[in-house]
Amino acid sequence: MHATLHLLTRTDFPSLRRRAIDTLQLNLGYRCNQSCLHCHVNAGPTRKEEMTPETIAAVIAFIAASPEVRTIDLTGGAPELNPEFRRLVVTARARGLKVIDRCNLTILEEPGFEDMADFMASHKVEIVASLPCYSEDNVDKQRGDGVFNASIQALKRLNALGYGKEGSGLVLNLVYNPQGPSLPPPQVALEADYKRHLGNNFDIVFNQLFTITNMPIQRFGSTLISKGQFNSYMATLRAAHRDENLDQVMCRSLISIDWQGYVFDCDFNQQLGLSISGKGEGRLHISDVTSALLDDIPIRVADHCYGCTAGQGSSCGGALDESPMSATAAAPNCGV
Repeated sequence: MHATLHLLTRTDFPSLRRRAIDTLQLNLGYRCNQSCLHCHVNAGPTRKEEMTPETIAAVIAFIAASPEVRTIDLTGGAPELNPEFRRLVVTARARGLKVIDRCNLTILEEPGFEDMADFMASHKVEIVASLPCYSEDNVDKQRGDGVFNASIQALKRLNALGYGKEGSGLVLNLVYNPQGPSLPPPQVALEADYKRHLGNNFDIVFNQLFTITNMPIQRFGSTLISKGQFNSYMATLRAAHRDENLDQVMCRSLISIDWQGYVFDCDFNQQLGLSISGKGEGRLHISDVTSALLDDIPIRVADHCYGCTAGQGSSCGGALDESPMSATAAAPNCGV
């Protein structure tokens, strides 16, 4: 059980109930070629956990029985490291599903993955790529030496295939995370800053920027505790809570599946071991559930949920509310 769990589960966060599921988020494993400071799953090169072919088959069976599910969202670790990644993409696309790959970019430059970008382009996989700043120093500080330059090369590779370019049908979105215990700057203004800087300096284009709040769990949560910043960060999240964001939080229409096949309300609950119990008792496995079983059940909430409702809000698709009234920072600055 994660060290911060006891700090989070006694909560006054508003109660929520699930709606119909349209997105299945799959954590294909914790192995990654990077070890980022903000990583909420504590992924890295030494992790061994990965989703098996048998579990992936159960996921595919769930999708076949759930026509309301239109999107699969592949995450990790680096999801591309799972040997079943390509088979899963091909199967999902053949069923007409939208496939999102949460890519750390540098995996596209690793030996043995040189053709991964071409594969994803050929299947029109939507790429959501981590780039926590347009500054080399800030990116390497958060993600490791050399990551920025490798990320730029990967983005150029994707652009050459048509990703991020108007009319190509190949969507490339970038993800920003703050450097430390603060809320992201306003998404619209920061996106314009990213596009200007990356375009002028590297001739790189992309579709959208997603600003995502760092969750006080796993590696980032442990860092906050070690620096004595956990309570102050939680106070920041609570103070910036906006009830207006509750209607759009991702857990209302998404379920998260861990590498073993167990079902959670979101990727963050997954990392805290807060599994969905459904209308019965005990943990639910994807092989034993239907979308009807999950319909209108309570969502498990804890204090980390304030990270999704603070300020402009935060989800896997970026800010929930991009109106000026929701802004929590005065100016765009990826060094925040």
